[in-house]
Formats: sequence, C-alpha cells, structure tokens
Amino acid sequence: MRNFLLTILVLLSITSVAQDESKFNFGVKVMLGGRYDNVRMCVASKAGVPGGMVADVMLLVRYQLQDNLHLTLEVPVMRPILFAAAFKMLQFEPQITLDYSKELNNGDFIVAGLGLGTSFHYGPDYLSDQKNRNQSFFAIGPEFSALVAYRFSNDEGTPRIIGLRPFYIPLFSKEPGYEKGTVLGGVVDFGYYF
Repeated sequence: MRNFLLTILVLLSITSVAQDESKFNFGVKVMLGGRYDNVRMCVASKAGVPGGMVADVMLLVRYQLQDNLHLTLEVPVMRPILFAAAFKMLQFEPQITLDYSKELNNGDFIVAGLGLGTSFHYGPDYLSDQKNRNQSFFAIGPEFSALVAYRFSNDEGTPRIIGLRPFYIPLFSKEPGYEKGTVLGGVVDFGYYF
C-alpha cells in the first residue's frame, strides 16, 4: 500500500515538473461524517449496526483545466493505514472530483462538483465487532459523490475549502448474503492547499 501511494506521488510530481507548475496545487483534506452501510463492519459501531461514522485524511492533487474548472485526485491515507495496522482490515476509497467555481464579489468562490471513485474493502461484515469477528471477505464498488463548497484564501493567498459531500457506493462481493450492498452517507470536507 505504501509503495502504491509513493508511486502515485512520484508520478504526479514528475508530471507537474513537465507541465506548467502553476496549474497544480497540492494539499491535504480532512473529512468527517456518517454513513449507512449494510455490508462492512464499522470499528466505531456495535455489532449489528449497519453503518457509523466516517473519518479520513486525504492527500490532494488539484489540476486547473480552465479558469474555473478543476480536477482533483483525492488519495486516502489515514483510514487505510489505521485499519490495516489496528484492525487487520482494508478500506481504501480514492476518487477524482471535477468541480466548477463561481467567484463571489468578495473574491471567494462557491464550488460545485461531482466525484467518481472506487471503494475497496477487506474485512468482516457489519454483524461483527472487534471481539466477535465473522469471516473477512473482499468487496468492491464505484463511489459516486457530489460536492457543494466554499473556497477562500488566507492572507498569503493559500486556498482553503470547506464543503458538504453526499456519497453513494454500491458494493459487490462473492460473500454469500453480501453479493450486493449499499453504502450511503455524507461528510464535511475541509481542504488546505499549500
């Protein structure tokens, strides 16, 4: 996992040197929210509760396509590392967001966007908890999301963004009883660009 993330960062760095560097922004995003999930165990919920809280820290690479149009790659780092080390599980949900910004009179921006990603899962079902774990299994599915946000800058002109992101993930697996599942939720995003 670590080698995969390092490879992505190196490739993106090489690309940014080869092209106009002013079109790239690198940053970090913190997200916090909740979800309904009738497939995966939530480490913060009791056994049998379908869902729970969502939290992650993500690396951001944003590319300016046009003046008010950006494409952002979001790579999760906290949840994959924490779940692998502490819970022997995998939840990895990278995504790409295409967003449009409308400038306000004060120089800040209203942002609207659509996201598309992939959700990878390895772990027990939602009927499990840390003391009573059922058999672990793989599940995968596309992640669809929308973004409504407010982008502003600090005194040095560094962009910040805060927004709401609802999401939907249809999960698929070969595990009996969990061939198809639903994840539905929403998070508050806070992004900081360097």
